[in-house]
Order: sequence, then C-alpha cells, then structure tokens
Amino acid sequence: MIGFFCNVMLALAWVALSGSLTAMNFLAGFVFGFLALMALQNQVAVLDGYGRRLLRFIAFIFYFIIALFKANFRVAYDIATPVWYMKPGVIGLPLAARTDTEIMFLSSLISLTPGTLSLDVSDDRRVLFIHAMFLQDEEALRSELKDLEHRLLRIMR
Repeated sequence: MIGFFCNVMLALAWVALSGSLTAMNFLAGFVFGFLALMALQNQVAVLDGYGRRLLRFIAFIFYFIIALFKANFRVAYDIATPVWYMKPGVIGLPLAARTDTEIMFLSSLISLTPGTLSLDVSDDRRVLFIHAMFLQDEEALRSELKDLEHRLLRIMR
C-alpha cells in the first residue's frame, strides 16, 4: 500500500511540475513513477514486491471483469429462457484467507458476482458459507471460488 501511495504522489508531482492537469499526463506520471519505484524496490524495504503486486492487480481486474461477464450472461440466459437451469444451494468454502481484510474482500467479490452471495463466516474464520444459484457441479464452483481467492491473496500478501 505504501508503494501505491508513493506512486500516486510521484504522479501528482509529475502533474504539478509539468503544469498540465490532464488524465493522460497523470497516467504518464504514474507510469514513470512505477518505473522509478521498480528500480528502487530492491534498495527500499517497504517497496519490496510492489512491481509484481501492481501487475497482479491489473491482471486480477481483467480476470474479474471476464468472470462478471460470464456470470451476468449465465443469469440473463436463465431468466430469458423458459426452462429454469437454476439449482440453488449453500456450500461451505474452506478459506486460505486469514485476516478480516482478506475475508472481507473475498466475500465482497463473491457477492458482487451475479449468482453467488456470501452468507456467513464460521466462528473460527476457516469456512465461508455461500449461496449459489447454479449448484449443478459443487466441485467446479468450489474450484472457481478457490481460484478467485488465490488470485486475490497473491495481490494482498
């Protein structure tokens, strides 16, 4: 998080020194700041891994957008067709996430995806209970959700 803050501050400094307050100029400053922080990450301990984390975050954004489109299409198709393909149910997802922040982000992303809803976390915070509209293949759903969790944890840790 400190690396991202430094990157934004470098981008704002770029905008202030260049005298042009535009989105493209801010983006250019962000890219130049990112390259500068990449060069410094081996010398400054708080920046260690910032470059990899930011690239993973960008890849995660694209992954999640594709997952959203797939889920939206599946729900819309089920609503638009006369045959109901829904088989709702509740599953328990074993968690690799340990902190409250990790669990909160994961449950929020699951709830944002159409067709799934985070219901509760077990008292020991090891299982997340999820309601799914399409529970034909429970293991496939668990696999998709574990992939989402793995990608999220690669960004946060």
